[in-house]
Amino acid sequence: MKEKLNQLFKDKLFLVMLVLGLLTIVAAAGVVTIQRGNAPEENPYMQMQEPGALIAEDKKNEELLPIAGDSNVPRKEPETAPAGQRAQETETKVAKAENKKETAQAQTQAAQVGAGQDAAIPLVLNFSDTSKIAWPVMGNILLDYSMDTTIYFPTLAQYQCNPGVVIQAEVSQPVKTPANAKVVATGVNEEIGNYVVLDFGNDYLATCGQLKEIQVIENEYLEAGRILGYVAEPTKYYSVEGSNVYFELQHNGEAIDPVGYFE
Repeated sequence: MKEKLNQLFKDKLFLVMLVLGLLTIVAAAGVVTIQRGNAPEENPYMQMQEPGALIAEDKKNEELLPIAGDSNVPRKEPETAPAGQRAQETETKVAKAENKKETAQAQTQAAQVGAGQDAAIPLVLNFSDTSKIAWPVMGNILLDYSMDTTIYFPTLAQYQCNPGVVIQAEVSQPVKTPANAKVVATGVNEEIGNYVVLDFGNDYLATCGQLKEIQVIENEYLEAGRILGYVAEPTKYYSVEGSNVYFELQHNGEAIDPVGYFE
């Protein structure tokens, strides 16, 4: 009898322990359920960024190039111009440099012959038949103006007309501008050597020949008394006459006697 009671007690104790275990499991399950209910619900779908944001992010990442010791310092790659553009820019720079060089050379040449800023200032050229001019050099007239009759040229040993006057002068003597004028041309001629053509205004032109070391340039305005150049050795056409200055005056394209205009 006693053994039956002990066995029954053991069976009841087992049932109690089993019930307590079940209650403990149920309670734990309830706590887990409550916690899941309080947690935010996760989105089952993958979240995608907007396309514009992705492009902006890519550009930002492209600007971030690694630098020694720091991979987050922004550093843009240098922009490289196309080869054709670089060649054109190089040609433009070379052309500008050449233009500057030519301008500097022209300014140097003008300075050497005395053409300063005043050369660009036009003078009033109003020569007339009553105007007077200075002698380009002071000296005796070796050959007179003569277009109506012929005169004798010693070097040529013949008679011919002379559209100008041949004035005796010493080699290296300065030759001066007879009146306010503009330089029309400079050049060289077999007969009269190096020469300068001057415009006095109103279709009056003067030519000074037998010069060396010409000091003026074309289109330069000259005041009376400016040095044109210096007397050169005579050409072969005037070897007997000796060193001289050839001076010719024209009006409307026709030679006129300059002696009447000399002061």
